[in-house]
Amino acid sequence: MDDKITIIEGPPPTFEAVHDGWILGLSDSPNLADLALTRLRTFNGPALVERCHRAWRNNQTIDLEYRTPDGLHQYAQIVAAQSVEVEEGDLLLLWVRLPSDGLELEIGYEDDFDDEDDLDSPF
Repeated sequence: MDDKITIIEGPPPTFEAVHDGWILGLSDSPNLADLALTRLRTFNGPALVERCHRAWRNNQTIDLEYRTPDGLHQYAQIVAAQSVEVEEGDLLLLWVRLPSDGLELEIGYEDDFDDEDDLDSPF
C-alpha cells in the first residue's frame, strides 16, 4: 500500500499555520508539532483523498513527501485531506503535521513604554 503522496515536480509546497478548532482536535500527539495547510494542484485529487482514507481506515499514517528548496527530501504526516475542483483543475488541500525540528520559532520583545513620563510613574 502507498504510505505517501509525493510531489514530483514544481516548487516546494508552502505551509500556512492553521488554528481552526476542528483541526486542532487532530493534533493530540506525544510529539511536539504544528499543524499547517498546503494547497497542491493535482491531476486526480479524489483518488489521492481516497488513498488517505484507505490508510486511515487501516489505522496507518500517510505522509506528504516533498523536496526542500535545497533539494533534500522532507516528510510531513497528513492528518486531513480534501479535494476541490477549481477552474484550472483539481486542487488538493492537505492538513499536515510539521515536525518541531523543522520549525522556526521567532520570539519578539516590544517595549510598552511609548512616553518617557511612564518611566517615572510608580504604577
